[in-house]
Amino acid sequence: MIILVTGSNGFIGRHLMEALGRNQNVRAMGYDLGVPESELDAALAQADIIFHLAGVNRPQNVEEFKQGNTDFTQTLCAKLEAMKRTPLIVMSSSIQAELDNPYGISKRMGEQALMSWAERTGAPTVIFRLKNVFGKWCRPNYNSVTATFCHNMAHDLPVTISDPSRELELVYIDDVVEAFLKTLEEHPTRGEFRSVDRSFKVTLGDLAAKIRSFRESRTTLRLASMDDAFTRCLYATYLSYLDGPDFAYGLEIKTDNRGCLAEFMKSAQFGQIFVSRTKPGITRGNHYHHTKTEKFMVVEGEAVIRFRHIQNGDVIEHKVSGRDFRVVDIPPGYTHSIENVGTAEMIVLFWASEIFDPGKPDTYAMPVLL
Repeated sequence: MIILVTGSNGFIGRHLMEALGRNQNVRAMGYDLGVPESELDAALAQADIIFHLAGVNRPQNVEEFKQGNTDFTQTLCAKLEAMKRTPLIVMSSSIQAELDNPYGISKRMGEQALMSWAERTGAPTVIFRLKNVFGKWCRPNYNSVTATFCHNMAHDLPVTISDPSRELELVYIDDVVEAFLKTLEEHPTRGEFRSVDRSFKVTLGDLAAKIRSFRESRTTLRLASMDDAFTRCLYATYLSYLDGPDFAYGLEIKTDNRGCLAEFMKSAQFGQIFVSRTKPGITRGNHYHHTKTEKFMVVEGEAVIRFRHIQNGDVIEHKVSGRDFRVVDIPPGYTHSIENVGTAEMIVLFWASEIFDPGKPDTYAMPVLL
């Protein structure tokens, strides 16, 4: 199957070309600005399917809307009609085609040019009226507020919010590509209009606040809840705007005569994670909790984790090693400790069911061994 993608160097085009490149049954050809027209003609003469993504949304003058969105679509249709070819054309349009601004009018006229060609030739066509698309590789400070917010906050630059209560409806780039690829498995008819199934509604103020929390999480260690798809997609988008040197960041390390400890991540939904290094012969813990629960996992070294019910004297021991990646649950009502019984430093990963609150620590000192 031979597929032509116009606008192949654009935001959506790059993602679609990457996805098509993973399909061994597809030969994808791209066309964009700067490519000779002869290459476009050669591709049109071969393509079984055309994803028509090329367009203009931020021109230097208003006339370019018509040139890039209407005239180029008419040119494609005219070339195919002259070749007597009727491949499936999947066109990306915009929900602004319903509006009477210059951009919306040019997109609507492009749709009409495609539908007119389909009516004359019987060719199958699908038109996607896309909402605001977001995701990695989108150009910031151009026509995507999500990309601009992510880029500016990732670089500690200011953002301007004209109306925090203004609501946006967003679609994620992976969902757009998935919707496009479904057309390869179907038999679309003439003049179908489609939309991407999943979308997310958010106000400008909430969008900015969520992205800002991603940046601040490096110092607060508080990560937003990832139990909803929008947050996961937005966090992935935000991270894509970091520069290479900024991928890594340090943690605050607390050191004493036992070794050192650092908090790694906190969340109201899953509690917190921290890691420690402990010297040989040292014991940590000797306390209990009433509601807080924990998990210990030794990742390097040898340890004995001991428990004693706070109302009796029986001691339970678990010998663990970094070779085993064995997780030990810490139930409430048991005083517990962990001792480095090896000859080298011990490294332990800890999880607690709640974020530590100095005002209500739910931690009570009591030795395990009487």
